[in-house]
Amino acid sequence: MYKFRVILDTKDDVIREIAVAKDFSLEELHLTILNAFGFEPIEMASFYYTDENWTQQDEIPLFNMNEQVGGLTQMSDYKLDFIFTKANQQMLYVYDFFNLWTFFVEFIEVYETNEDKNIPLLLFSLGEVPKEAPKKEFEPKKEDEQEDFDIFDGDDSFDSYY
Repeated sequence: MYKFRVILDTKDDVIREIAVAKDFSLEELHLTILNAFGFEPIEMASFYYTDENWTQQDEIPLFNMNEQVGGLTQMSDYKLDFIFTKANQQMLYVYDFFNLWTFFVEFIEVYETNEDKNIPLLLFSLGEVPKEAPKKEFEPKKEDEQEDFDIFDGDDSFDSYY
């Protein structure tokens, strides 16, 4: 089994530690997280690769909304043992894109037990989930970080498009 620590991004500590089968998919981890925090699986969600500073990178959505075919494109395509190959690997998980419930998911260790237990397991629970998602504040990039999107390149006429 794989042991994960999942932390809800809120002011107060809301933490769950869970154990799941190594051969679970990301979709099964998604459902386990929702269950551990008391959410119903009715909204869209995505996992995001991160670096060691939790910087959001590539997305793995619940469902492939793209028209592209082939390759790994949605949560059900990814097995945990493919994604998590060493301790302390981490991902962001976002549930409900209108409310942006955001979770920090960290792979802790391979969890060995001699007991025959049903999985997934809730190993530890701390804190209560707030009734409403915390408000997310997005700060615009600083002026020196702004990208230049001048599509006209100095020519403000549309003549070149006809």
